Amino acid sequence: MSSKISISALLYILFLSCNGIKEKPIPVVSNYASTENLIEAEELLSIFKDENIKIVDFRNPESYNNGRIHRSLNIWRTDISDNSYPYPGMRSDKENIELLFGKIGISNEDLIVVYDDKGSADASRLWCLLKNYDFESIKILNGGLKSWESIGGKLSIETFAYPPSHFYLPKERSEKLWINKNELIGLIKDEKKNIIIIDSRSYEEYSGNQIKKGASKGGRIPKSIHIDWAEAVDMNGSKKFRSIEELQKIYKDLEMNAKDTVIVYCHTGYRSSLTTFVLRELMGFENVWNYDGSWVEWSYFDELPYEKDSIIL
Repeated sequence: MSSKISISALLYILFLSCNGIKEKPIPVVSNYASTENLIEAEELLSIFKDENIKIVDFRNPESYNNGRIHRSLNIWRTDISDNSYPYPGMRSDKENIELLFGKIGISNEDLIVVYDDKGSADASRLWCLLKNYDFESIKILNGGLKSWESIGGKLSIETFAYPPSHFYLPKERSEKLWINKNELIGLIKDEKKNIIIIDSRSYEEYSGNQIKKGASKGGRIPKSIHIDWAEAVDMNGSKKFRSIEELQKIYKDLEMNAKDTVIVYCHTGYRSSLTTFVLRELMGFENVWNYDGSWVEWSYFDELPYEKDSIIL
């Protein structure tokens, strides 16, 4: 896999050079397949006062109110969830996302920079949601709030609001980032289709020994391979994404080809959004889908197969 990823990175560099594209220097050297959707704190600081930069703090309101990047807007999980399902965490529909963004003053001309304080798992969910509708102007702040503070960025509790705007999402992309339950079932039943299913939860959840709130039972989707989402992030330090060399070591045992079909899931699609970002953007895999319903949906349906350590049903 290492050689394939190195080639992807080289092609990306050649693409930029041949097209005369000069990206703004970032004081971090990277061999990622792409850093187009990633922004460092130093660069954010340099463009911070641009009126078309909208910074989104993706944390719960209490954390947001205790201190955030100045002028950042608060969006939380409940704001982008569809509560009509009998299980939690399903993504909201296109129309409600458009209404929310217009209400808080985000327009289509804006560049959205999203951050959290949990290693970018929540921020990745918003990235995944918007990218699925072909909205390209969104970047994840590498390291989140910690990286901002590490360069001397100040936090604010000042109340700030933008005037309402008009916001719309393009149509859902043909090569979407999400997969639903029925599509996943179809792939699993297709014996000619070779798919890799990654469970990005903790090992306790994967084994079935821990049942988090919202799940109907413990366990995992059959043939899932466990790789904890947090392994891709320096959780005990900078909270930034790990280097390409470290990421290659984490995923090397899967022996994935760049064009393999990869399905990622977690509990409610948040942690798996980060793994989706890592595999697609940083490592260059082309066919990575995030299973939106994840374990809370799969576990709800008794007729769907599942596995547990020492017990297979």
